[in-house]
Formats: sequence, C-alpha cells, structure tokens
Amino acid sequence: MERAAQSGDRVKVAYTGRFVDGSVFDSSEGQPPLEFTIGAGEVIPGFDSAVMGLKTGESRTIDIAPEDGYGLHLPEMVAEIERRQIPDDHLLEIG
Repeated sequence: MERAAQSGDRVKVAYTGRFVDGSVFDSSEGQPPLEFTIGAGEVIPGFDSAVMGLKTGESRTIDIAPEDGYGLHLPEMVAEIERRQIPDDHLLEIG
C-alpha cells in the first residue's frame, strides 16, 4: 500500500490557483508540475500543509488564508512610483 506524503518528501504537484471569484492567478497546466520538498519552506505554508497526507494521484481542493499564504495586505508596504522611474524597456503588467 502506498503511503501518504509527509514532511521531507520530494513531491510533484499539478495545481491551479484561483481567486475567490474563480479567476485563475496561477497554474501548472501546460508545464511540468511544481516540484518541492514538503516542509522545506519552498512554497507557501498553506500549500505545504495541504499536500501533506496526499497519495499519488489524489487531488484536493483547498482554501488558503492570507496568513498561510503571502500574508495580509499591509497598506504601508505598498509603494507608488511614477512611470518615468521605470526604464522604458521594462514591460509592465497589471497585477
């Protein structure tokens, strides 16, 4: 019998990340699965813990709270800069 993934295991995960409204913000579709070691701090904590206990071929739908992801929105950490401060050859994207 196959064992469940645990801390220290190297895993490969196909995933799709969605916002609450259902729009996709990231996905492994069309590329190799995300490979990481569980518990090594290579991915956000909520993703790490969600993979724990899965067996090969299993899937899971999860919601990751901000504190288990990239953290809460902190307005004091947002900086506004003028476009002229960015080199002309630098491509900008919304988001």
